[in-house]
Amino acid sequence: MSFQDLIDPKPKKVFLLANEAIARAALESDVKVAAFYPGSPTSEILDTMYLLSGKYDDIKMEVSINEKVALETVAGASMGGFRSLTSMKSVGLNVASDTFYTLGYTGVNAGCVLVVADDPHAHSSQSEQDGRYFAQTGHVPMLEPSTPEEAYQMIKYAFNLSEKFKILALVRTSTRVNHQYAPVNIGEVKRRPFIKNKWNDVKGKYFTLSDTARRLKSEAIEKLIKIEEDFNSLQFNKIIDGEGKVGVITSGVSFLYTLDALDNLNLKIPVLKLGTTYPIPKKLVSTFIKNLDKIIVIEELLPYLEQHIKIIAKDSDCGLEIFGKETGHLPYVGEYNVSIVIDVLSKIFEKNIKINYKEILKRSEELKKVIPKRFPVFCAGCPHRSTLWSLQQAVKGTNFVLNNDIGCYSMLQLEPYNLTDMMLCMGASQGISSGMQHVLNDKIISLVGDSTFFHAALPGLINAIHNQHDYTVFILDNSVTAMTGQQPNPGSDFGPNKVVEIDIESVVRGIGVQNILSINAYDLKNNVELIKQFLDKEGVKVIISHGPCALYNDRKKRASGVPIIPNKVSSEACKTIYACVRDFYCPAIELNMDTRQTEIQLDVCNGCMSCAKLCPVTAIKSVGSELK
Repeated sequence: MSFQDLIDPKPKKVFLLANEAIARAALESDVKVAAFYPGSPTSEILDTMYLLSGKYDDIKMEVSINEKVALETVAGASMGGFRSLTSMKSVGLNVASDTFYTLGYTGVNAGCVLVVADDPHAHSSQSEQDGRYFAQTGHVPMLEPSTPEEAYQMIKYAFNLSEKFKILALVRTSTRVNHQYAPVNIGEVKRRPFIKNKWNDVKGKYFTLSDTARRLKSEAIEKLIKIEEDFNSLQFNKIIDGEGKVGVITSGVSFLYTLDALDNLNLKIPVLKLGTTYPIPKKLVSTFIKNLDKIIVIEELLPYLEQHIKIIAKDSDCGLEIFGKETGHLPYVGEYNVSIVIDVLSKIFEKNIKINYKEILKRSEELKKVIPKRFPVFCAGCPHRSTLWSLQQAVKGTNFVLNNDIGCYSMLQLEPYNLTDMMLCMGASQGISSGMQHVLNDKIISLVGDSTFFHAALPGLINAIHNQHDYTVFILDNSVTAMTGQQPNPGSDFGPNKVVEIDIESVVRGIGVQNILSINAYDLKNNVELIKQFLDKEGVKVIISHGPCALYNDRKKRASGVPIIPNKVSSEACKTIYACVRDFYCPAIELNMDTRQTEIQLDVCNGCMSCAKLCPVTAIKSVGSELK
């Protein structure tokens, strides 16, 4: 995909990531306000809308402080009469759920779409959450695409659905859908001028309380009954005809796995692919199952569809036998693939598998044994590596607990650090530390990034100050939301619109912290003693470590023509002490197996000089010094 394809107003067929297709559909749907907090696997929706807002000045695009604020921002825009879009991962919807559940009652005005992505296998999440239950308990309709083309089409439909019923529309994806590339037939971009409304012309009553809440819930349920009628004949729900008395019901990316598995087994059986997974189109399901004896339900995560289909089958009194998770045929944990689906279908249909996936997987596991373990590491030049080295030295010989948080620094739980004692969810490091300081004699340390500080840590920190708690907060300020792709946060000096950079130290001082230490992340050795002394102070202490994200900073340098000058190890000076390797773990440093000396990969190193400061014989110097 080229960006030119995305901004081109003409219809054409283009090769798109599903997240890009979602953004293009929003553009064609005349979305005026978009707000997001980044989180994989939906971050590219934010990134693409960010780029589109630079070309279409009628799009008001924001990177919000958290998912709750993002949802409230787009809801407010919808109430004001303009179409709006937000997206988040399922654990992000946890943060936004208070607003989400109330919007299910109040409804909206102009089309308002929320894309929520589950992460089976927990690739980049702390849990395998099933976001489908939000729709059912929140009384909002849910669509579920399988491909980028469907994601594009469903987003456009979702805006019309939302507007027709004045209801928030949910589009649920998963990692393998969001990160899937495929050809997409995009339409023409026709956007109306953005002229602000007057509230008196568009206003509605968006509040709930006691009898109002009860009335609004009844109205929401009535809307869903009408929506279900539409879903029973909607093109996103597909029946693939086949032979025999055994069929499959599936949705999302599991539909694609099912098609591949059936092709491999040369099976032609009936398949119902559900593109609308709440409300379930009961008439369509009843029609599909009425002439079948058995159904196999293929879905990732919890048995959501399976339980709904059991109820429909019972009401239909068709004596249907249902295979799925609850019968032990399919796993509850992890994401699915063609191998898993083929294995289940081959056993049920007693068919031989053309490709022996189990043998391939077994062979791959054997081959892996000879490969050294490679854990995720901080990027070359990452300020977190330098800060955490200083912290490690400062706490040696002391009894401490380290409560980690969500960000690049979450890798502190992995080898070679193994320093994390707790990591739950964004901002939890503060509340957990507050509880621990009541009951433990150890030094309590919490670790949080700048984006997470603004996102969710502030309430816990304010609570700690108000209640005069005693623990140390490390705020790693690298200027961006680095883990998800260097998007801005309130502490950044850039954004899709003009922004005010919020100074973390001023915020912390303003809420009452007396003991504040600001350090340069790359001043490693001097920081050790400063941190030691600070950890001994009483009360809430805040250490702010400043250093820009290496990837973000290198990109800025390249854009402005500033050269990136790497470091080099002097073969004459190196005494093979290995402090740079043993203590620092930078991916730019490697071992020359012939000389047994360390070497620096010039194309990886960004010249942060941290390793040079750690070398006891000053064998590491900047390549720039050779040019003088």
